[in-house]
Amino acid sequence: MPPEQVVGSSGVVKFEMRPDGLPVLVKIPEVEFVDDGPGKPVGINRFIGRRPIFAFGNSDGDLQMLQWTAAGGGAHLGTRFMGLVHHTDAEREYAYDRQSKVGKLDKALDEANSKGWTIADMKQDWRVIFPFQK
Repeated sequence: MPPEQVVGSSGVVKFEMRPDGLPVLVKIPEVEFVDDGPGKPVGINRFIGRRPIFAFGNSDGDLQMLQWTAAGGGAHLGTRFMGLVHHTDAEREYAYDRQSKVGKLDKALDEANSKGWTIADMKQDWRVIFPFQK
C-alpha cells in the first residue's frame, strides 16, 4: 500500500531555516491529528481526499469511519463495504468486546448488526490467525 494511502495519528512539524542556510522540517512535541473515533474520517478526508468505498475496523474507534464510508453516494452507491473484525479468540489472540478497557467493541458492533455490515468473528471464521499456528 502506498504511503499516501495510509492515515495515522501524527505530530506537528514545522519548517525552519538552520543558521547554515539548510532548510529543515522539525518535529514539535504537539499532537496534530489523532486517528481514532471522529478523527478517522477527518484524517481520511485530509490526507487522502476521498471517501472510502471499503472500510474495515475492529473497535468503537472505527465507528465514525464506517459510518462515513456507508453514507457515500455517487458511482459506488450500493458497492461500499463496511466490516468489523470481532476479536473473540482469547486463546489464539486477544479477545475484546463490550466490556474491554482497551479496544472496546460495543456501539460499532450494534450498528454493524443493525445495518447489515460484515462481521468477521475470529474464533468462528478464522482457521489460522498467525502463520506459526498452522
